[in-house]
Amino acid sequence: MSHDSAQVDPTSKSEQTKKRLREGAMASFSELGFHGTSTRHIATAAGMSSAAVYVHYKSKEELLYRISKFGHEAILAVVREGAASSDDPAQQLRAYAFALAKYHAQEHVSARVVNYELGALEPDHHAEIIALRKELDNVIDAILQRGLDRGVFHTAKPRMAAVAIVGSCIDIARWYRDGGSWTPDDVGEFYADSALRIAGATP
Repeated sequence: MSHDSAQVDPTSKSEQTKKRLREGAMASFSELGFHGTSTRHIATAAGMSSAAVYVHYKSKEELLYRISKFGHEAILAVVREGAASSDDPAQQLRAYAFALAKYHAQEHVSARVVNYELGALEPDHHAEIIALRKELDNVIDAILQRGLDRGVFHTAKPRMAAVAIVGSCIDIARWYRDGGSWTPDDVGEFYADSALRIAGATP
């Protein structure tokens, strides 16, 4: 047997274990809330022993932080991609809202945790996540301002419009469930059209 064939990649196995624990924590936090979830709940959901949690994560809070960071970075990536898909502010806003709404429907389990358990994060972690949320706001603020400058949007309160658009998309995670008559794409299309109305887009 060669030396290479006998090697095992411990990093890969460790990462797989960490991912299982994050998924177990995500499911538990979504169902029971952060404070209602114990390490036993997380371990059971991941199919592991309670001891495994502390082998890979310092605390339950660190798990929440990792889930929140990954989730916010993923959300930011999809809306940036949407905003970059056109030079037309109306199309940019539509793509932004579609991406944000679809994500919160498609990933509703993780999105409930990412958006509604922030208060349980330690101050440094909380500040880091809030900074990511600010970047999310910066993207839509820039789109709205560009549309106002070009006469494409007509709203006297662009910041309030941004809050209404982002807030309504985030709230999808609270009520959306798999297996219903609306697909994530259906939700995305509806909220994309709504965003244009909120911004006072020129027909």
